Amino acid sequence: MSDSRNRRHQARFHNRYSRAHHGPSWALLKFVAELALRPFEPPDVARVTPEVDALRRNRSTSTATWIGHASFLLQQGGYNILTDPVLSERASPFGFAGPKRLQAPGLTLETLPPIDLVLLSHDHYDHCDLPTLKALRQRDDPLIVAPLRLGQWLGRRGFDHWVELDWWEQHRHQTLHIHAVPVQHFSGRAALDRNQRLWAGFIIESPGWRCFFAGDSGYSRDFADIGSRFAPIDLALLPIGAYEPRAFMAPVHANPEEAVRMHQELGARRSIGMHWGTFRLTTEPMNEPPQRLRRAVAAAGVPEEAFTTVALGETLRLDQAPTDTSSTAQSA
Repeated sequence: MSDSRNRRHQARFHNRYSRAHHGPSWALLKFVAELALRPFEPPDVARVTPEVDALRRNRSTSTATWIGHASFLLQQGGYNILTDPVLSERASPFGFAGPKRLQAPGLTLETLPPIDLVLLSHDHYDHCDLPTLKALRQRDDPLIVAPLRLGQWLGRRGFDHWVELDWWEQHRHQTLHIHAVPVQHFSGRAALDRNQRLWAGFIIESPGWRCFFAGDSGYSRDFADIGSRFAPIDLALLPIGAYEPRAFMAPVHANPEEAVRMHQELGARRSIGMHWGTFRLTTEPMNEPPQRLRRAVAAAGVPEEAFTTVALGETLRLDQAPTDTSSTAQSA
């Protein structure tokens, strides 16, 4: 039986290279206490006025617009794609408690262009926001591409326009090829459903263009494996925040130095740092991730412009020399 068929029948999923999810129990207790008691300064995140009219008109130029955290509007191959869209005020099952949004979204439901596809990397509240998904369903009814059992979970909540993929499987949407790829993380929205739904990153391929969205991940050999199948990657969206304390977070959240290693092993031409500055999820200073990223990029000898952060609402136009995507779309 193939790995894919095995995973489809597993009660719970696990990572390919590590069975660790977080650090030891004492680290959890220390982390919870520090997060609750340690004062913090709100992040200083740059913001620009989004190019709403240009985004609505565009169907030809590849673009990426940061909405906040892991939410991007990608325009690729003539399609409008959202990654892990979260527009709610809290990343939580409750409207009155849980991580509160510290930055208004770079684009709102009212300013987004019509959405064709939504990519969901996993079920955590800061990545899978039911109120946002329901609003998008009512407005545009986009196709949701999700890892194994997350589509079924959505189906039980009234969604019927979804597909789900195992690692290394792909879905073809007209001229787009969406590949689910392994990353190192975990899943669960309650005390008893840990790892019952798969987590994944995505490769989005259109003629002459290839983008990688990591979702949420610690560093692992998965990124070298993805690079061996898909490099070069024109644009990679990589997490750089929510990494301290390392004793607790290292298995599941990369720090900026590890994100640079991901960039290199993926064979990415350009990367954008994400998963920082929107929700306070961990104990590092909230302005630290982009500062450490700049130092890590320089230390690794990576060109400064190859791996950066962007402002909320900022749109990058990403036209460059075409990538040959003909072989991986058929073989991966």
